[in-house]
Amino acid sequence: MKYAELKKLLKKHGRHKTGEGSKHEEWFGPMSNRPFPIGRHSGEDVPKGTYNAILLQSGIKGKG
Repeated sequence: MKYAELKKLLKKHGRHKTGEGSKHEEWFGPMSNRPFPIGRHSGEDVPKGTYNAILLQSGIKGKG
């Protein structure tokens, strides 16, 4: 999955971008009630571990 596709998935689940850092975008998940970073590599594939970590931090995927 590309970063651009991941961002579409996050938007579909009600997550939104809240700001820009020096190397990452900052997003917010209402389920987790905390911000989480996403890289700005829109055309690149998201590594599997990074993908899973983002889903956990965003509250889309539960632990376990």
